[in-house]
Amino acid sequence: MQKTLENAPDAQPGKKPPRGNQTLAKRVREALLSLGGEAHRAIVIEMVAKTLGHDGRQIPEDLQASLILSFEDNWRDERKRAAYGFHLPFGEGSHRWGVLREDAYVH
Repeated sequence: MQKTLENAPDAQPGKKPPRGNQTLAKRVREALLSLGGEAHRAIVIEMVAKTLGHDGRQIPEDLQASLILSFEDNWRDERKRAAYGFHLPFGEGSHRWGVLREDAYVH
């Protein structure tokens, strides 16, 4: 059985999970923060996949695509970018993802 967001270890029975893109964005943010604030997207995807119970060597393509889309959607939207702190340290087209720490973008 493949794990999904609905049956992830932290899912609560009887509660509807938050919208998928927002949940993935939060997981990407947590992974980036634990990696020191920035990392290659492949490393971030692997880390998130492991937290969802997947084997890091066989990450489902749809999960990879969803994580990339989640980051890109939130990075492109100015309001969401401010909420999550996502940025591309080497500019658009780069596969290195970054997140600003709260104290850096709240002020």
